[in-house]
Amino acid sequence: MHIEADGVVDRDELVALYEDAGWTSYTAEPEDLARAVANSTFVVTARDDGLLVGLARGLSDQVSVFYLQDILVRRSHQRRGIGRELLAACLTRFEGVRQKVLLTEDDPAQHALYRSFGFRRTTDFEVTPLNAYVRFDG
Repeated sequence: MHIEADGVVDRDELVALYEDAGWTSYTAEPEDLARAVANSTFVVTARDDGLLVGLARGLSDQVSVFYLQDILVRRSHQRRGIGRELLAACLTRFEGVRQKVLLTEDDPAQHALYRSFGFRRTTDFEVTPLNAYVRFDG
């Protein structure tokens, strides 16, 4: 397994990875997916004998906020610690950034991973109540 920051990823392998994850809203417009990944502040990939098996990407102002946009691992390669390595690479890259933010589905395994890295649900903050707002267009 090879983890690489800012490695080259082509459109077809992106589409294959995102399709494997079932993220069809991303794969419906392959050029948009490729452009989104290319415009990310940071991209880290995992490859197994050259095959793209995982990717994490995020956006940041490099000072106050890092937003983890995507983290995904091929189903055939899950439960091997790849997602953990990808997330660790992102957090190392943005170590000095104050806020690390992500949105995720309501999956207990995902919650366990994110909590193990110190992430908390906004509803868990009692001293400073936080709310998350999301708007999806299109």
